[in-house]
Order: sequence, then structure tokens, then C-alpha cells
Amino acid sequence: MTTHRYSEVSPRPHDTGLVTLISQDLSEFALHARAILGLPIPAIRQFGPSASAVVLVEGESDQVSFGNLAAALEEPDTALRLFGKPGVSGQRRMGVALARDASIEAARAKALRAASAIDTSL
Repeated sequence: MTTHRYSEVSPRPHDTGLVTLISQDLSEFALHARAILGLPIPAIRQFGPSASAVVLVEGESDQVSFGNLAAALEEPDTALRLFGKPGVSGQRRMGVALARDASIEAARAKALRAASAIDTSL
């Protein structure tokens, strides 16, 4: 008997794929929809080196709020996606910061700056 282990099976677009919202013309959502509907994917155009950084919230609250968003979006080619989850109990991924730059390393650093600029209130 063979045993298989999976870290996660997600029959939905996953938050780690949200980088496609800034990195290319067809996001993970568009690609999923096209695959499900049997529509063609003739080309995927890449916009440039991109990265995401998680917005991780730790604590206990059923009313999490976010601040300092203007500072998080100050640099060009950055975006935020906050998931709209109302609460946290322990540690929870509550969003992602997205960034595009001249290199993966620069995009990663920019995404981390954007994510770390966000203030959370519990």
C-alpha cells in the first residue's frame, strides 16, 4: 500500500498565485476560468520580475482593521490585496503586497517593504 501526503489541496485560486495580478496579463483567476470553460490560452504576456509578500496578522480579534495603506502603496508598481477576513485567532494570512521591479530580488524587497508598512489594529 502506498501512502501519499499533500501539504495542501486547493480547488480554488490560491493567495500565493496573486502575484499574477501584477506580473502578467492573464491572472491566475483568468487562467482558471479559461481552463474550466475550455477557452484557449494563446499567450501569457509577462510584465516583468514580480513578487508577493504576505500580510500576516497575529493576535486575537474579530474586528481586524488596517492602516497606513498610502505608505504601503507609495512606491510605483505596487498593489495590495486584503482578503476581507474579519478576524484572527493566532496567526492568519490576511492579504498580500504585490510588487514589480527590475529584478526578482528588487521586487521581493519592494513587496516586503509594502507589507511591513501596513499597520493592523486588533
